[in-house]
Amino acid sequence: MVAIPAWNEEGSIAEVIGRIQQHEPDVDILVVNDGSTDSTALVAKDAGAIVVSLPFNVGVGGAMRTAFLYAFREGYQAIVQVDADGQHEPAELHALIAGLDQYDIVVGTRFHSDSTYHVKGPRRWAMRLLSRTLSKMAKSPITDPTSGFRSAGTRAIQLFHRNYPAEYLGDTVGSLAIAIRTGLSVGETPVTMYYREIGRPSKNAVWSTLYLGRASLALLVNALKRTAPRREEEA
Repeated sequence: MVAIPAWNEEGSIAEVIGRIQQHEPDVDILVVNDGSTDSTALVAKDAGAIVVSLPFNVGVGGAMRTAFLYAFREGYQAIVQVDADGQHEPAELHALIAGLDQYDIVVGTRFHSDSTYHVKGPRRWAMRLLSRTLSKMAKSPITDPTSGFRSAGTRAIQLFHRNYPAEYLGDTVGSLAIAIRTGLSVGETPVTMYYREIGRPSKNAVWSTLYLGRASLALLVNALKRTAPRREEEA
């Protein structure tokens, strides 16, 4: 199943659904209408998607929590998260799905030799700190922890349908931290990232950068606490 969290994306959602159907005609598509005030839900339904509408906006994390609950209840074996704004390439869904033969979660990384995606300044520094911290926790490389283009297999669905962080970055950084601590395996595959052409992001660049920094420090402190040696209890 492909899950698309969508908030006021009436201008792009039909094209995203159509491109997914073109590359993966047999896959079910779930659009979680995250409290939209436009016609996102109607457009998505007319395009052939299953639509679950939330009464108010809860953010991507909350929308994906709904998607995982739906996937668990309906017995899906895999779920792929795709943005509603057209920034992800549906032709790469196959690689994310195929990677679940080896990993519980597969993250589409935007940082690879053929990528044209670049991040500079404090935002890039924060992303690097997150990458290093999560890679250390997972004992394997995680180069793009904030990528929202990712897949999750059966064990991840079982975990996330009842334990998925809803706060900002919870659907990316937070969920990876929970998965790693629970013993799930995380892999990566290179993906393409397009620039948004319609609508606007839910958070501006300055706000996102500040929160990335906060999340980096919180995750680093938590990781250090967990790796600190415990004192032996006195007899």
